[in-house]
Amino acid sequence: MNNEKICTEQYVESDGKRLRCGFTTGSAAAMATVAALGGILEGEFSEYVKITTPKGWSAVSEVLDGKIISENSAIAAIKKDAGDDPDATDGIKIFSEVTVEKTDEKENGKCRIEITGGEGIGIVTKAGLDQPPGEYAINSVPRKMIEDEVRRTLGEHGGNFFVKVKISAENGKEIAKNTFNPVLGIKDGISILGTTGVVMPMSEEALVDSIYVEMKFLRSNFKSSVSGVIPLIVTPGNFGNDFLGNFPELENAPVIRCSNYIGKAIDFACELGFTHVLFVGHAGKFVKIAGGIMNTHSHNADCRMEIIACHASLARFESLTQTDIARIMNAATVDAALDILDESDSSAAVCKSIAKAAEKHIARRSKGRFKFSFMMFSNTAGRGILSKSKNWDENANVVAQSLTGVPRRESSDLIPPTV
Repeated sequence: MNNEKICTEQYVESDGKRLRCGFTTGSAAAMATVAALGGILEGEFSEYVKITTPKGWSAVSEVLDGKIISENSAIAAIKKDAGDDPDATDGIKIFSEVTVEKTDEKENGKCRIEITGGEGIGIVTKAGLDQPPGEYAINSVPRKMIEDEVRRTLGEHGGNFFVKVKISAENGKEIAKNTFNPVLGIKDGISILGTTGVVMPMSEEALVDSIYVEMKFLRSNFKSSVSGVIPLIVTPGNFGNDFLGNFPELENAPVIRCSNYIGKAIDFACELGFTHVLFVGHAGKFVKIAGGIMNTHSHNADCRMEIIACHASLARFESLTQTDIARIMNAATVDAALDILDESDSSAAVCKSIAKAAEKHIARRSKGRFKFSFMMFSNTAGRGILSKSKNWDENANVVAQSLTGVPRRESSDLIPPTV
């Protein structure tokens, strides 16, 4: 039996409607690259192209605008299909122009691949994003997808190659005006994004409902080894879920990926009777909690830089100047703001202040219905844990003791990664 799942043939239920899934700009770029490379190697273009996304589902699309430029160069396009998700980039063509040269050089034992951007792909101008300033906004996961597909395709033909891949987007510069790229400091185009390669459409109401159902399931099926202890770990998305791997003693804990809905997760934890809740999240989301923002989606509120700048000002470090505060206000990401604070050795104190403020807002929302601890981290090399509650070790130990013999239950795949 063929169990292959094609992402554009998968559906999720939302508000009584069946919504079709789609594929990301990263998947579109990888498919366009495969199509163009096939044109070079075979001398003609396939009608359709297929890749395997990081989620494990297949993405399949018609090959458009295939053109042989020379004997070792070709270009092809894939139309981005976001399914039934409202997406500014839905329906645009993502192009990949590929040039292949034979060479005796290898990069780490593999063929050398150079990925760059062209018309309609944004350029990063601020520090702290996935790509450094001056680079095209083609994120790490799509870059790896492209590299993997190039090496898989060339592996069938033998020989050493130097492959140049240039990604471009139809009307990308105009479409980017309807995205958050201008705010983030990404200029003149869209970003090539996607951590799973798949677009999962879901309304806010349906997403919140799915979080409640998942938490209720976790609560009903958890058998604690310690009487009266029903633990829960709340994290926004995949980054937090992955970071929990640093705590093997918590491996079997019930984990809910709450997306942007921190406040709803707190409310549901109170209603369902969880007794010990550990909040673990990337600073990009958790800084907002210090401002009382309990729906952390950027459409709802941001204020990350305002919150960091305020706590930095209150820290009263003599080496932290008003110019530094202004730079923080203009930073694109929390990590970029932390880099500025590092210059005055004030990042630890500021993060501690932010964490205390976040704890106050969680305590106010939960009204003492459960014991909790708060941990904020960065996955930037050299950072890790930025701040954690004084009672973290105490509560984490209680949670760990309650987990003996308990199988881990993952949160639903219907909750998309958000960090």
